[in-house]
Amino acid sequence: MPVFAASDGACIAYDDEGAGRPVLLLHGLMANAGFFEPQRALADQFRLIRVDFRGHGRSSVDAAASVERLASDVAELAAQLSIEDAILVGWSLGASVLWRVLAEASEDRFAAAVVIDMTPRVRNDADWALGLSPDHCAARSRAMRDDFAAFATAAGGAIFADGDAPHPLAAWAGAEFGRSDASTVAAIWSSLVDADFRPVLPTIRQPSLIAHGAGSHLYGADTADHLVGALPDARGIVFAHSGHSPHLEEPELFNRTLRAFAVSIPPVRHSRATA
Repeated sequence: MPVFAASDGACIAYDDEGAGRPVLLLHGLMANAGFFEPQRALADQFRLIRVDFRGHGRSSVDAAASVERLASDVAELAAQLSIEDAILVGWSLGASVLWRVLAEASEDRFAAAVVIDMTPRVRNDADWALGLSPDHCAARSRAMRDDFAAFATAAGGAIFADGDAPHPLAAWAGAEFGRSDASTVAAIWSSLVDADFRPVLPTIRQPSLIAHGAGSHLYGADTADHLVGALPDARGIVFAHSGHSPHLEEPELFNRTLRAFAVSIPPVRHSRATA
């Protein structure tokens, strides 16, 4: 797994395989590049770059990490790899990172975005009810601090839709979550619940695909609908048999959907030249 040095000296690990239009895959909180293992099938047509955020997978720990710092890491990696005309895919936390990247990046760098089950504002308030309650956010913060291993194990099951039995990947997901660095995760979580990307959404000109799992325990269909309405160029898709993780729960359908979306996006420079 290659590693690049971020501008602050942190080591950021990533996988890079395949050829064709680049697709950057950004994972959720406590996860790692391995959570996009099913998407490796797309390397027959695309250049797949799967990033380990700092404090996750094989990347450096950072007790002061934030969504903004993760976005800087992604932007720096894209520049180092001379990425252009890429599709950004962000799952949960990865979607927040994606929005920050798109708010600041050249449109030549990133052509489109795929958002997997995320809200533009995590913590609800008097004017916003499409995220998580303040009590829920505070409880998660306490659970991370008091018993990170137990929190990670429970979260491993919660990312999947309910079924007659636990999802076959639930135990694996919980174990992988537990491998992330607790101090880094806590810092990122604090940054995430304070973030508000609602003002950013209308500025994102790239086409977006909003993927929602009908059985998500975190965000409802109204959250996905809000994103489709707030982004200038967005469409939505519902994965009927998925929870928070359609790319893991319905990987074949997700891959077909991502492949078709990526193919439908004209090359950025070509679009500009003919505009």
